[in-house]
Amino acid sequence: MQTSFGVFVDPVMILAALAGGAFGAALGALPAFIFTGFMVIAGQVAEYVNPEAAGITGAIAFGPPFSPAISFAGGAAAAAYAAKQGYMDTGFDYHEAKNIAFAQGTKPDVLLVGAVFGVVGYWLTQLSAVFLLPWDAIAMGVVLSALIHRLAFGYSLIGDVRGGSLLDMSPFEREEMRAGGGGGEAAVDGGTDQLRSDGGMATKSRFAVEPWLPHQYKWVNVATLSIFGGLLGAFIALETGLVFLGFGISAATLVFLNCGVEQIPVTHHITLIGSAGAVAAVGGDPAGATVVGLLAGAFFGLISGLFGEAFQRVFYAHGDTHWDPPAAAIVFGSLVIALLAIVGILPDSSYVPTLGL
Repeated sequence: MQTSFGVFVDPVMILAALAGGAFGAALGALPAFIFTGFMVIAGQVAEYVNPEAAGITGAIAFGPPFSPAISFAGGAAAAAYAAKQGYMDTGFDYHEAKNIAFAQGTKPDVLLVGAVFGVVGYWLTQLSAVFLLPWDAIAMGVVLSALIHRLAFGYSLIGDVRGGSLLDMSPFEREEMRAGGGGGEAAVDGGTDQLRSDGGMATKSRFAVEPWLPHQYKWVNVATLSIFGGLLGAFIALETGLVFLGFGISAATLVFLNCGVEQIPVTHHITLIGSAGAVAAVGGDPAGATVVGLLAGAFFGLISGLFGEAFQRVFYAHGDTHWDPPAAAIVFGSLVIALLAIVGILPDSSYVPTLGL
């Protein structure tokens, strides 16, 4: 265990994490994550050709350069900081701190924030890994990093709840607005321009409730997408033996979302947990797609997608910074897989560790 704890102070990894976090800040969290997807595809294809060539996926795609807990989380934290400082004036519909597609460029203080949170994400990931905690360590790093940056920069943990409940999206459907870009009571007729000290000054008005994806929040729509996404991830994993390939493909498709193409769904949390659930259901050594494996993938894709939607309604829709629903869904889905394997319902846990319990 002493050797394991050495990863927390490994100077090579810390320096790499600093660079990865700054990279995410410079490009923006979403563009950095898209590069994660491309690198996962490259790594998984290399591993398919040569099963011993796992270095690209593990050391690069999920390592300090492109790990979502480092580059994506660093970029999200940098956006929260830059908005607080008043650096962002993009006309973004929501609070500027949620604009994870925006490249922060070369401001030294913003890059430093990204770098620091890159190390925070690295440490959080290693904390889960060292203790073999039964969830996706990288996804948990993304979730906890967002919690830390939201509190560290003075943002509300959840935000002001508008509507009938935390889960209520109807104010958005009625196009109710909160005045002044985020403060005050909701107003149906919109708000007015108003400077704010928390970085919300760049929007004329904000929706009273802000769904993470305006085209992907209705329960039945999310459920339908999740079932088919889980099936897709399951088939890819069972046919290739590569549990992360579907995740990489889903992440890479977000290049279209980043470019402004409408209606592009976000599915990496669905395909990853669908892939892992399918592999776990068939015993961890897939020899091709089976009905059982595909149905398991559909089921785990479904619960991951629905949990992500529930998470966004509580922790994203009312708040002012990006708290990633897919990462939370991956934590939940991977935990369910691990627990079902621990109690013997599933014969395997796929890539999710179980020895921590």
